[in-house]
Amino acid sequence: MKKLSTLFSVLTILATLSCTSTNEEEFGATISQDVDQIKAGKVLFDQNCSTCHNFNENAIGPNLSGLTRQVETDWIKRFIKNPSEFFKAKDERAERLLAIYKNEMPAFPNFSESDLNSILSYLHTFETLPIEILGDTTSNLIPEKIQDSGIRFELEFFAQLPASDTTPALAKMTKMEPIPGTNRLMINDQRIGIYELVNQKPQLYLDLLKQRPDMVSKPGWATGLGSFTFHPEFLENGLFYTAHTEPGGTQLSDFGYTDSLNVFMQWVLTEWKTDSPNSKTFEGTSREILRIDNASQAHGMQELTFNPNSKKGDEDFGLLYIGYGDGGTVEKRFAYISDHGGTGVYSSILRIDPAGNNSANGKYGIPTINPFSGIQGKAGEVLAFGFRNPNRIFWDESGKLFATDIGQHSIEEINLIEPGKFYGWPIREGRFMINPFGSFRTLYPLPKDDEKKGVTYPLIQLEHDEAVAVIGGYFLSEGRLKGNFVFGDIPTGRLFFADLDQNPNPEVKSMKVVFEGNETTMEEIVGGRVDLKFGIDAEKQVYIMSKNQGKIYKIVNTL
Repeated sequence: MKKLSTLFSVLTILATLSCTSTNEEEFGATISQDVDQIKAGKVLFDQNCSTCHNFNENAIGPNLSGLTRQVETDWIKRFIKNPSEFFKAKDERAERLLAIYKNEMPAFPNFSESDLNSILSYLHTFETLPIEILGDTTSNLIPEKIQDSGIRFELEFFAQLPASDTTPALAKMTKMEPIPGTNRLMINDQRIGIYELVNQKPQLYLDLLKQRPDMVSKPGWATGLGSFTFHPEFLENGLFYTAHTEPGGTQLSDFGYTDSLNVFMQWVLTEWKTDSPNSKTFEGTSREILRIDNASQAHGMQELTFNPNSKKGDEDFGLLYIGYGDGGTVEKRFAYISDHGGTGVYSSILRIDPAGNNSANGKYGIPTINPFSGIQGKAGEVLAFGFRNPNRIFWDESGKLFATDIGQHSIEEINLIEPGKFYGWPIREGRFMINPFGSFRTLYPLPKDDEKKGVTYPLIQLEHDEAVAVIGGYFLSEGRLKGNFVFGDIPTGRLFFADLDQNPNPEVKSMKVVFEGNETTMEEIVGGRVDLKFGIDAEKQVYIMSKNQGKIYKIVNTL
């Protein structure tokens, strides 16, 4: 394998010479990222290549990271098998090899096609690779600034959850919604479980920590009980769903990645079935539906929801929508896990049938209406992909689907979701180019041939001087802003609204609040970082919540 290291060395040296004349899509386009194939490739690499190569720096042989993104896959495989055919044909790249190393590399005919595919799959997981820089833009990316509308939300205190910690956030609520067909208002604390607000007083409905003692939720971590949702026929079937985190390796996962990247957490989707839908506390059974490995404490299964507009008989009635982020994999330089073209579940909005069983693990169904359902090599669960952290999924009354997506260091997004579309991450942030192999703090103008990437760009993009972590949000059903979507910035609690029907670029305006007769801001009300979230009740009344104090505020008027 020592002479094979010579091959890789030359390929690395010649990469910049060859890329200009070859279609970029040929580089790694056919390399499988099947976990078992990657593992097999690692074994072959460790046995044959590791004494000469690594993926961090040049050793006896060169650093191989990024090789498969610089040289065509077929060329590499054919050259390893029989380099002499390239020399006889006076292949330009082979001629350069000969000029540098003065002798022909011997063939490796004993490598089977499966062996070659496995080695390339393993090499493809390492991707330190520069991309073309088209200009540097690091601030004032969006010159137009959001204006204060002059409109104010009048708030009144509504309820408070019990403190689950002694320091802010006192209660880590992320979601408050009613049980379908009832006035029962449910809210979570990520550290504990699900409460019901009865006469504005919290009563613990599901003690998830007791039910799942492996659950972990720590300060500053987007972990614990990330989301919940009740089935639209809960009153008949007693079913509801939760997403929570457990330490990496707690159980075997249904979706993972190469073992060269540590599994820090696992997100677990659970179906619960109550013995009595009218009970004030949960008693019943549960089953695990899905378990996904996560590389960090962030960007996991942040959203579970059903289409509230869907009626029995509609094609997506009873289908569960799941927002799943990149799991922190891009920051760890494993961009391929997100940039999967519909072959993986990370950085995606998923849609599954909890009542089905045709998934790989047999615990849920893959709806035939999904864009990749039944397509070889694609993940049938995927509805759309290319999101860093799709933390909220929502519909307007006409049935259009949207999602908020928290950005990296520069841009926040609200996207109109269409089946099968690619929304840019990790090669785009907003309407800008990002280098997933370079600095995440620098964005670049879009290239002239941008349409080749097939990116669907956000309906709304906000620069970080306006908002640093966007959160939705509901459509207002009454008042001066009826039909507008209200959303905000998680840390500061700054509030925004927009008419998402405006095309092509909805105008975003900001607002303040009035509380106890005084015009103020959410930061002033809670006395620090807000950790903003939104809730809604059965009457479509919208609420504003702060994890800082564990308090819930009701919007009683729009002034």
